[in-house]
Amino acid sequence: MSQPDWDKNTVAQVIESLKDKPGAMLPILHGIQDALGYIPKGSVPLIANALNVSRAEVHGVITFYHYFRDTPPGKHTIHVCRAESCQSMNGSDLEAHAKAKLGIDYHETTADGAFSLEPVYCLGNCGCSPAISVDGEVHGRVSPERFDEILDEVRAQA
Repeated sequence: MSQPDWDKNTVAQVIESLKDKPGAMLPILHGIQDALGYIPKGSVPLIANALNVSRAEVHGVITFYHYFRDTPPGKHTIHVCRAESCQSMNGSDLEAHAKAKLGIDYHETTADGAFSLEPVYCLGNCGCSPAISVDGEVHGRVSPERFDEILDEVRAQA
């Protein structure tokens, strides 16, 4: 699957503004993802060239850190908490339901581009486990049925 066009000028500006910093790779990757929502595969050679490292090194950093994405995110991002408190309150059932309902795994986006699914390791809502966040709004005591209701609410707002 090919990626949509991405803003090469923005990538070039981020690289140029940060390439001379010590340990510049992570700030550059964060800068690109903050600006575009992801790190386009085509930006890897530009980053590698600017930092005088191999493309494999850049790719290795992108794939090592789960925070970085190399595909555009969905319109809405759902984070499912995987911390101990949520796991002890049937978080794994919620996780399985979310994946099945959306038809995707973590770090993927639904075919219609509406939702991306991401793991998170604490939302700070342990007293109301299991928890998710949708576009930064935290929801607690989320059952599979409540998950479906939240999705319906998000879709209705669109």
